[in-house]
Amino acid sequence: MVPRKLLYVRSNYLFGSRCWMIRFSTEILFKSVSFRPFSKKCDNADSEPLENEELLNNLLTMGVDVDMARKRQPGVFNRTDTNEQDLQTFLLSKGASKEVIASIISRYPRAMTRTPESLSNRWDLWRRIVTSDLEIVNILERSPESFFRSSDNLNLENNIKFLYSVGLTHKDLCRLLTNAPRTFSNSLNLNKQMVEFLQEICLSLGHNGPTDFVRKIIFKNPFILIQSTKRIKANIEFLQSTFCLTNEELLSLICGPGAKILDLSSDCMRRSYRNIKDKLSSLGCTAKEIRKFVLSYPDMIFLGEKKFNDKIDCLIEEKVNISQIIKHPRILDSSISTLKSRIKELVNVGYDLSTSNISLLSWSQKRYNAKLKKLCIEQNIVLEN
Repeated sequence: MVPRKLLYVRSNYLFGSRCWMIRFSTEILFKSVSFRPFSKKCDNADSEPLENEELLNNLLTMGVDVDMARKRQPGVFNRTDTNEQDLQTFLLSKGASKEVIASIISRYPRAMTRTPESLSNRWDLWRRIVTSDLEIVNILERSPESFFRSSDNLNLENNIKFLYSVGLTHKDLCRLLTNAPRTFSNSLNLNKQMVEFLQEICLSLGHNGPTDFVRKIIFKNPFILIQSTKRIKANIEFLQSTFCLTNEELLSLICGPGAKILDLSSDCMRRSYRNIKDKLSSLGCTAKEIRKFVLSYPDMIFLGEKKFNDKIDCLIEEKVNISQIIKHPRILDSSISTLKSRIKELVNVGYDLSTSNISLLSWSQKRYNAKLKKLCIEQNIVLEN
């Protein structure tokens, strides 16, 4: 824009210095305007990147669910350096079927970006823990991300060495890899932070065996290393304050039956416990009974509010006493349909649930069937197949 003072100069100066003024004004004008000569917007400038047609054809031939794969990781389909055929050849050599390979790629397409060398090295590292190729194939079929999520084989190797160094055995690592394989994709620092945190918790509660403590809690809850220290700390504090636990009682709980519930968000744990407390209180249970009920089987906290209430209501409707439920909390592991069908079968053979042991409501199907058959024989009743 032309400076204001230039517009108000005296006319004799303006007309007497016309050439100078024009040159000066032109310089100012062009300095204030940005433009690119001969620029032209291409028609396809904003269009989506083209997908790799050769890749698409290969995947269709391999039986991959392309729609699923595209939804999960669409960026892979724009790459020209994928190794889908090498991946198939490698996994076939390890005993995977074509159907399993197609399923792995469908659910985790990024697996195709790993080089044969990287795959081979990572597989060898896993074999330090797992005894056979087939076991690894089974893990990949269940959780392909666990193997292909990272290509940092050095980090994997360091994690294995670190976990051995803190007292975990080969059996412990095998269980970790089978149940919580993402542990080995964590950065080494993350795993160190959690282990050091657990050791500090152990020492703060007066236990002088942090190595044994860490091993026990990881054995009970293999998923704990993929949680945040903040979440674990909040849950431990909640358990101690809510149930007025001594240090010894808290140690026993989190190394045993309470280890699994440490995975829950603290808000979820609080809501679930509040619901359990309210429901049982409404049925006449004392605070002492509720405390005993939850601490004897903390997995109860995993049940959502509605599911817990519906199961309790189902049992009460079927004339099961609340005091029996308090003594046998594991019966709430069974689904409502299982509870109803078993109660009906037991009543039909003359089994009195109000005075008899109700723990068989949560028995395995094989054990339950054997008991039911025995009851039928005692009552001279023929079971319907």
